[in-house]
Amino acid sequence: MRAPLILTVQFDESADATFQELRRRHFPPEINYVGAHLTLFHQLPGEHENEIIHDTARLAKTLSPFKVEVAGPMKLGRGVALRIESDELHALRDGLADRFARWLVHQDREKFRPHVTIQNKVAPHVAEALSEHLAATLPTFEAIVEGLQLWRYEDGRWAPVAAIPFQATPAKPAP
Repeated sequence: MRAPLILTVQFDESADATFQELRRRHFPPEINYVGAHLTLFHQLPGEHENEIIHDTARLAKTLSPFKVEVAGPMKLGRGVALRIESDELHALRDGLADRFARWLVHQDREKFRPHVTIQNKVAPHVAEALSEHLAATLPTFEAIVEGLQLWRYEDGRWAPVAAIPFQATPAKPAP
């Protein structure tokens, strides 16, 4: 049996840099094994890697990059994430969930709450302080989802498997 796969979104360079810097500053360094990310699926079967790559690449050919709203902090109890809001992101995730339905573990069948975790496994009062700080200082901003990333879970670390950019040309607004 091959190691499980994780599917995440690829953000534009500017948003990704913001997420990485926030995670670097606030995530406990001794347990920060992976960079900031938005997970679509936590555990897809590694033995179906080729099929998963094929299905996501075929879908990516039909999609254009799209905007999401980074809508402020989301409390995680012992951590903080940034809430991501987008109907297109939910539609993307729902479509993939339909394709991968036979493989989804319990965690991936639960309601999708898109977020980027920037702090975890800290004392609740530390998380609360960061949440309040970010609510007061971090303005809502837009990020662009440019594609998908597939990772292999290897003993707590993630090894890159594939980067799959969206390839459709964005529709031009009507004059």
